[in-house]
Formats: sequence, C-alpha cells, structure tokens
Amino acid sequence: MQGLMQDWPLRVTTIIDHAARFHGDREIVTRSIEGPITRTTYGQVHLRARKVAQALTRLGIKEGDIVATMAWNTARHLEAWYGIMGMGAVCHTLNPRLFAEQLIYIINHAEDKVIFLDLTFVPILEGIADKLPNVKNYVIMTDRAHMPETKLPNAL
Repeated sequence: MQGLMQDWPLRVTTIIDHAARFHGDREIVTRSIEGPITRTTYGQVHLRARKVAQALTRLGIKEGDIVATMAWNTARHLEAWYGIMGMGAVCHTLNPRLFAEQLIYIINHAEDKVIFLDLTFVPILEGIADKLPNVKNYVIMTDRAHMPETKLPNAL
C-alpha cells in the first residue's frame, strides 16, 4: 500500500529524534526522588540522553551490552532509558520489590555491567553488591547536593 511505508527504520533513536524535532518544547512533568516537581522537554531529554550514551561509552559499554535500571518513573529514568537504548545497549529494568536472592540471580544471569539507580534503592544494592561480579559501575541518579555516602563500588 502506497504511503504506509516508512523511509527509515523504527529505532529508539528515531523516536526521540522525532520527538525532539517536532515536539521539542512539549513539557514533561515528573516528581524527582528528592521531592520537587521537575519540568523538562523532549528537546532536553534528547540532549541529556545523548550525554548518557556518551558517558556509557566512556565506561566501556558498547552495542549489545546490558545496562540495568532500578528507578522510579522520573525524567532522569527517561533520559537513562533513551540513552541506554539509543546507543544500542540493552536496558534491563529491575523490580525493587523482588527479594535479594531474586535480584542477585536476575542481575547475574543478565550480566548487567552498569546499574542506574534512584536514591531510594541504594540500600538494596549495597546489600547485594558483593554478589554481583559483572557490575562494574553504579550510577546514582541524583544531583551532587543529594549524593549519599555509599558502600557501592565504583558509584558515580
């Protein structure tokens, strides 16, 4: 059928590129883990997702590697998701309500190399980090003012 075919592949990068180009000023409203309501746009998410992808590349993550997230539905999580998927890595979302033994098994089985996490999940991952040999970095999604003291190895 004429007119129903796309001229480009439908990839995550195409979706966020389209959103930034045609809806760049459209507002996204979420509440941050630190408390305040945050307002961002698709254009800003696009820019920050590219920065996430660049940071992951500097950490040695490449296409096909698995990067986990344990996070609430916030703008930071959206940026991480688009950044991970946009660079060709696999985004593995973790359920914080699982038991420690279940998380250990799932993270090790997936061979997650980096875990993005919200502040509220630092204690959970601190309790199991010594049983996660494949995880090289933990990215705590907060600002400098709220960055906690943590026992997580290689926390950023």
